[in-house]
Amino acid sequence: MRRETGTSHHMRLWAVAFWLLVWQAGSMVLRAAYPHGALLLASPLSAVLRLTELAGTASFWKAVGWSALRILGGFALACVAAVLLAALAAGSRRFRELLYPLVAAVKAVPVASFIILALVWLDAENLSLFIAALMVFPTVYLNVLAGIEATDGKLLEMAKVFQVPLSRRLRGIYAPQVLPYFRSAVSLGLGLCWKAGIAAEVIGLPAGSMGERLYTAKVYFQTPDLFAWTVVIVGVSVVFERLFLWGVDALVRKAGAGWK
Repeated sequence: MRRETGTSHHMRLWAVAFWLLVWQAGSMVLRAAYPHGALLLASPLSAVLRLTELAGTASFWKAVGWSALRILGGFALACVAAVLLAALAAGSRRFRELLYPLVAAVKAVPVASFIILALVWLDAENLSLFIAALMVFPTVYLNVLAGIEATDGKLLEMAKVFQVPLSRRLRGIYAPQVLPYFRSAVSLGLGLCWKAGIAAEVIGLPAGSMGERLYTAKVYFQTPDLFAWTVVIVGVSVVFERLFLWGVDALVRKAGAGWK
């Protein structure tokens, strides 16, 4: 399985500075061209100042914690369900065929449709957890299934002949093969779960969530707030992605070294 390497995929300070300058220039042009140009595009400085003000309030941290708990809870739930179902599907062709239409439907149907349908069954507070789990599940399931199916059959046959315990087969054969596939899946899924989860909050408007804050900022034309909350969402997503992938990478290295 191909993995991206090289420094070209890392974020560079000069590139960030360039796009901040573009953002600032766009804000200045709109301010000069329209009387209320600041409502269309807040400057980076105004967004940072507003973010600093928000970070000094307890309600800000409650909103971040509220949304993170549910969205990451949905992500964790999807990972557990996907790994278990992929293991069952790998051992049963009928079960794999049974799940295929469901997985294909989740991949194809727009997230907004699922959010609206889910609001019929669930309250707004649990909506982001459900939607995050639903959107992440197909990616993790398909990647883990591919990793299991790519496991060396000769190694499995040898383990069967020598009656190697299941726990040792999982650690010594399946884990080194499946973990790189799992890593690729969660790298995509972590970003996807935040996008889907916040979209669910913006539509469902659960009280005290980051999605509710985004919607309120839009309704009252609080453009600095809108950009400040967007920066927070991106920042929290990146931090959790780095931490989770760091843990998965440690497991990949440990599996490659034979779990010594």
